[in-house]
Amino acid sequence: MNSRITKSTMLVALLGLSSQLFAQETPTTTSRFGKQSLRTWSVGAHGGILSQNTFLGGGSVDAREFKSIGYGAFVKKQILPALGLQADFLRGEVKTANAFGNLEQKNSINWSGSLTAVLNIANFSLNTENAVLIPYVKAGAGYMSSDSQLGTTEVFADREGWFIPTGVGFKLGVAKGINIDLGYDINFIKSSPTVKSAYNESRFSYAHAGLEFALGNKENSQLQNYSAVADLRKQSAEESAELRRALSTAEQNAARDREQYAKDLADDDNDGVANKFDKCPGTPTGTVVDGSGCPIKVQREIIRETKVITEEDRKVVKDAISNLEFDLGKSTIRSKSYASLNRVAGLLVEKNFSLKLAGHTDNTGGRELNLRLSKERAESVKAYLVSQGANASRIEATGYGPDQPISTNKTAAGRQENRRVEFTLY
Repeated sequence: MNSRITKSTMLVALLGLSSQLFAQETPTTTSRFGKQSLRTWSVGAHGGILSQNTFLGGGSVDAREFKSIGYGAFVKKQILPALGLQADFLRGEVKTANAFGNLEQKNSINWSGSLTAVLNIANFSLNTENAVLIPYVKAGAGYMSSDSQLGTTEVFADREGWFIPTGVGFKLGVAKGINIDLGYDINFIKSSPTVKSAYNESRFSYAHAGLEFALGNKENSQLQNYSAVADLRKQSAEESAELRRALSTAEQNAARDREQYAKDLADDDNDGVANKFDKCPGTPTGTVVDGSGCPIKVQREIIRETKVITEEDRKVVKDAISNLEFDLGKSTIRSKSYASLNRVAGLLVEKNFSLKLAGHTDNTGGRELNLRLSKERAESVKAYLVSQGANASRIEATGYGPDQPISTNKTAAGRQENRRVEFTLY
């Protein structure tokens, strides 16, 4: 009765461990430096030499190792990179020459099942994400059934009992998901005195070689073979290459923007209107144009005698400067500035003055952006004055960006003073 209960218990335990063998693993979305999907289930088969002798000593000096063959299989669940739980099955024969009459004694392992914890001592990755050398130790508990025969005489049959399997070994990763398993086990028998006596010194060894196959998605690594450091180096190299490509693209875009900026603010036809504002490019040299760069059909220029610049003239310009406002971050002049700019245009027409417009900004933002904005604002003022009758050839528009501050850029009031368009009559 007890024998049947023990068999049932072992069978239930082994079936419980392997019941999830073909269960669907939860897929994990992988991304760079993100969570990895790794294979944790594996199966294997092995064969080797059984012997009464062990490296701990004892046993039979007349053990016939090369006639004592064992074979088995296992199912393994890797819980942590260094820890796995393994269900083993083993059977075979242990043969020795008995000291009395030199009769051959044969102990047959009909079947044995064990549950062992396998501890990986190290994971040698050699700069690859799948390790090629993994030494390990293992220990657990098992149950076995065996027969013993001396010559032609049966000593006992189908005796069952517990044993303690221990072992050392190492695995060689030969492919992604395939390992060669080389190991040496010592099994300590914890059964009846009769069985212990048959296995001299109550133990036997098993030197074996086998193959282990990981189950699951072939693209994923085994948890026990996975080297996070090697994989991190690989992903870092990919990240570095991607950043270099992004930097190269950004530099190319910046160069293209600089080229376009230079093209926009150039004056190819020398009519005094930048290409960006010039709606009539290619006008002949000397052509009088309006603020959009198009020829003026009715010549409005009146040549007058140059007069001395008076304080009243300077006041007109000063009022225009103080009342000049633009839309935030743009070169569009607000309508409240038109009245004072109209007086400046009238002054230029009436007295034939020349005018220099110099745009300035504070140091907020990029220098190239500020240079472009200051130039565009000066050009906008010029375009408006020309539209009111001023001679475009007598107005010079220049942008200096943040390069000529008149106050500190460390305060809001100072930055406000630095954002300006200066008018200079001559």
